[in-house]
Formats: sequence, C-alpha cells, structure tokens
Amino acid sequence: MSFLTLTDLSKSFGDLQAVADVNLSVEKGEFVSLLGPSGCGKTTTLQMIAGFIETTRGRIMLDGRDITHMRPNRRGLGIVFQSYALFPHMSVEQNVSFGLEMRGIDKRERRDRVREALSLVRLDAFAQRFPRELSGGQRQRVAIARAIVIAPPVLLLDEPMSNLDAKLREDMQFELRGIQRKIGTTTIMVTHDQSEALSISDRVVVMEAGRITQVDTPYRAYERPETSFVSQFIGKANMLRGTIVARDGDAIRIDLGHELAETGSTSQLPERERAIGVGDAVTVCIRPEKLKLGVAGSGRLPGRVTSRFFLGSQWLYRLDSRAGEMLVCCQNHGDEPLEEGAQVGIDWNTESIRFIQQEAVRG
Repeated sequence: MSFLTLTDLSKSFGDLQAVADVNLSVEKGEFVSLLGPSGCGKTTTLQMIAGFIETTRGRIMLDGRDITHMRPNRRGLGIVFQSYALFPHMSVEQNVSFGLEMRGIDKRERRDRVREALSLVRLDAFAQRFPRELSGGQRQRVAIARAIVIAPPVLLLDEPMSNLDAKLREDMQFELRGIQRKIGTTTIMVTHDQSEALSISDRVVVMEAGRITQVDTPYRAYERPETSFVSQFIGKANMLRGTIVARDGDAIRIDLGHELAETGSTSQLPERERAIGVGDAVTVCIRPEKLKLGVAGSGRLPGRVTSRFFLGSQWLYRLDSRAGEMLVCCQNHGDEPLEEGAQVGIDWNTESIRFIQQEAVRG
C-alpha cells in the first residue's frame, strides 16, 4: 500500500473546477513535485493535502488513515510556505521550537531536537538571531528546520525557493534534496520551475488545467513526454506535424511534408497511441539539443539562422526551415558562433524523435 494516496481528489469554487479527479500514489520517503503553470491546480492540491482547503470530492489516505476531513493540526504534516511565515519577534531557536511547544514536548527534548534540526540545516551559530538579521536563504532554512523538527510523516513545500535569487536557488535545491534524503521524510513540493522539479525529484506530476497530465521520473518526463503540453512545458521542443505513410509491424514512416520523410518506431509513441496506422496524423517532438547543424546542403533539411542567443555553455539558434521555425541548442566549444542569416543543414538521429500525439486527419 502506498504511504500517501489521493483518490479522485477534486475541488470546485462555484462554477470553477480548480482540481479535477486527481489520482496519485506516493511511496514512503519519496520526493514528488507537483509541476505546472500558474492556475493549474497544484497549490490547491497541496492545500487539500494539508487540510487548509476542504475537498469537494475524493479521498486522502495517509499511512492507512483517512485524513480527508481531518483538521490541519491533527494531520501532523510539516509545511514550508512560499513566504516562510516566520515569527519576526522570535529568535531562530524559538521559531524552530514553536511546533514542539504546541505539542507539549518537554523542555529538554525540545532543546535537543531543535539543536539537531539547526545542525541539519547548518544554522547552529544563528540560533539567537532574529529573522530580520538573516538572508533569504537562511530564513528558508529556518522554515525547513521548523517543519522537520516535529518529525512529520509528510513534508509539504509550497514554492519554497521562489523568493531566492538564481544562484542561491540552485544551491538550495541541492541542499534541500540532501536534507530530505538524510531524514527520509516523504516530501511533496509545488513548483512551476521545471529545472527545480527535474533536478531534485524522484517523480514529477505535471498538471494542466486542474488535471494530471503525466506522472513520471524526471528523465522520462523530459525524454518521453506523452502530450504536446508536457513536451513544451518541460524544456523546449520543436513540434513538427506529419502523417504516417507506411507501417510494417512496429516500424513506421512519417511524411513531414515538403518531400521530407522520417522513419521511426511505435516504441517512441505513448503506449495508448501505438495503434496508429497509415493516414493518421502525428506531431513529432525533437528537443533542440538533439539537433545537429552542418554546412549548407548536408543533413535532412536546409535551414537559415534567423537569430541567436548566448547561454554561456550553449548557443541557442532560431532557424527558418521547410518544416517550420526550429530551435537548435549547440554546446559552446569556443568556436566562432554561426552568424544570423547563415545557411545550414539540419540533421538528427531517428532515436531522438518522439511522437507526441495522434490527431485525426481532416479531409
């Protein structure tokens, strides 16, 4: 049995359905991220797990207990808010100790557990400081210490790093994952940041318009997106429309138009769409880094550089081609970059393509 299970979880605000029939099973000790754009229902889902929002329909089971209608303070969950929500008049030590005091933990045990939690987040020397005397990253670590000191069965994180600058945010991602692995607490994090979710999660739950679109490991969600939305929300993707012109068992051949054809396999399709046949329309997904640029006249189709962007370790090129506008990401090896207006050849391996969706061919 899964440690945390959401069954047909739904929430409506009047005529607006914020979350619709969410089903999710989370194993004990797993780090799962709810990922999606603003308004997709991820925060509402988290707040229903926490008990801050009543469910309209569905059930929440935690370690065999039905907590669907249990009050938030009875669920015993640890929560880190986007704003950290620290008490400004309390020291770091007092902030972390607060939850233990509310649970009636005796003074000696409180002191030991607070000391252990502060050591875990590397804030031993800051115990007597106040939140106003701390940096953003330090305040975030206080919030994490306050959440984990009560030894919660589940740790809920609501966009915990959204207020940090880019460099600190990246550092804190690894620190947060290290802490989670050390204490082994089942963790659910809400984020709209794809790189954040991919870098530290065991699984990502991609949400769109209140529904779960795909649940997968970060690697598979990126390499094998099951819908057009997932392919474009997680990273960048070139979406090329084509038609199946031949099929021999699992081998299929796609016409991408303009006398350009490509061969692939049904193993590159989501399982539910492997029954496609000749005449069916598909959308082919190719990640920008899977494309290779060569001299004009080489590769599978010609292209022209319309713009370029320097990303430090990479160059991102925008190209005009017969198959439409395409993005190509090339490693920066110190060579001179391609100039805007340069004619190039575009190539890729058939193993790099993914068929995202099946669409009915309209006559």
